Amino acid sequence: MSLKGEKTKQDIREKAYQLFAEKGFKEVTMKDLCERTGLSRGGLYRHYESVEQIFLEIVNAFSDTQKNEVLAKINQRVPAAVILDEILSRYESEMTDRENSISLAIYEFYSNPGISKEENCVKNQYEISKSTWEALINYGIRTKEFSPVNPEAVFNVIVFAYQGVRMYSRLMKIGPDIPAQIVQEIKRLLLPKEDSHEK
Repeated sequence: MSLKGEKTKQDIREKAYQLFAEKGFKEVTMKDLCERTGLSRGGLYRHYESVEQIFLEIVNAFSDTQKNEVLAKINQRVPAAVILDEILSRYESEMTDRENSISLAIYEFYSNPGISKEENCVKNQYEISKSTWEALINYGIRTKEFSPVNPEAVFNVIVFAYQGVRMYSRLMKIGPDIPAQIVQEIKRLLLPKEDSHEK
């Protein structure tokens, strides 16, 4: 694909993300995407066959991007505590950003039996995210930056707390104190006592 074609696809995904955040998944149509992107139906269909295809590409990119970033930093020997702080800072700001959350769209997409989708796609995303976090936590344990914890259990605390707040933020106002408390508790689980109070 040409550079121009890839740029157009990126623009479609960015505009689609905004629509999914505003309307959820069920309410977004290819017509909406044409209006938002300024593309004709033919122009849009040249790049994507359906709203579902665009949505899956957006969702799949989340886990893949985070995995690539984390593994690259581990390979570069960036301290585990620094990587943790970067991810949790991003999570903390995302948890209160209800305007840019597609958690509702994700729920609608994967809970709708009428939509054909890749088998166990939610489970696949969960497994990719879990393997990323386990790699980071095990790295931190090896470098003695993290306490010896059960990486899978800590990951489950992180992912379900994060996704829970993202979903609740669509239903009620979530202040900055709740994400801050969650992040602090995650750091308390992972960082030795003398370090967790400094972060």
